[in-house]
Amino acid sequence: MKYLIIFQLFFSIGFASVLNITSFEADFKQIVTDDKEKKLIYNGTLKALKPQFAFWNYSQPISKSIYLTSNLITIIEPEIEQVIIKNIPASFNFFKMIQNAKKISKNRYTTHINDVLYTIEIEKEMIKSIMYHDEFDNKVEIIFDKQFKNRNISEEIFNPIIPQEYDIIRE
Repeated sequence: MKYLIIFQLFFSIGFASVLNITSFEADFKQIVTDDKEKKLIYNGTLKALKPQFAFWNYSQPISKSIYLTSNLITIIEPEIEQVIIKNIPASFNFFKMIQNAKKISKNRYTTHINDVLYTIEIEKEMIKSIMYHDEFDNKVEIIFDKQFKNRNISEEIFNPIIPQEYDIIRE
């Protein structure tokens, strides 16, 4: 569920009226801070393409690949040789959620998804960061760097390649 919220967040944010976007690519740093101020920091890259494709490739501190299509999320975890595949309701539409983001200041927007408030910061018409509290009340901040929008991205990248020896869990 945590990954689904992150994807919902990504697609519901800065794509509001500020950005006319059909694809997005960036490096990211995801900082998760618990109630004791302990931080976990993840790094990776993201590629997203309309209508509802995303590929999050985590590189540190662990390797993990997350593929999202309009009705399916696939999480590949090489370190434990495991794949989790979850169905997403067909009525779920990320880009419709974009329209719900409201401008609250010059470079900040907010949106609610499943009772979670997301704050989006925009800089030079690009998504700079996304902040929210997850289901465990951790503060989550995703900071984007080296962003590109509206570049050609092949849909092939959103097709997961699952090694035959991995355990597959369907939820």
